[in-house]
Amino acid sequence: MDKNPITKDGEKAIKSELHQLKTVDRPNISQAIAEARAHGDLKENAEYHAAKEQQGLLEQKIAEIEATLANCQIIDVKEIPHTGRVVFGSTIEVYDVSNDAEISYQIVGNLESDPANGKISIDTPIAKSLIGKSEGDEVTVETPSGKISLEIVLVKHN
Repeated sequence: MDKNPITKDGEKAIKSELHQLKTVDRPNISQAIAEARAHGDLKENAEYHAAKEQQGLLEQKIAEIEATLANCQIIDVKEIPHTGRVVFGSTIEVYDVSNDAEISYQIVGNLESDPANGKISIDTPIAKSLIGKSEGDEVTVETPSGKISLEIVLVKHN
């Protein structure tokens, strides 16, 4: 099985979330279960059942994050020699010829994808068409909303 790529910053963010879940959220749910248990009869105790359900969901999320971290390849884009070519983890400034707009994208792994903040998954049509291209190249991308033309203005490894 191929390992999922993730940037160094993405790894830090995921480890921070995992730390929060284990050191803050898990003890809080355990406390809520203990308090609900103290109320007596567990069969009809809605607070207890809700807290146990929360605990199950939290443990599932912790397991998913741990499995993800165990099965990912961490790529530090700063260690990749800068050639002006678009690679995983690079930040690309493009001119959207179709919409007369400048846009900045960072190509990241699926887990850290956040399009609203300019982080696009390596599996998106835009990222797939930019990978391997160089500053000055123009690419046409087939997106769900139609074709767009992008000119690569700048490629950064940060």
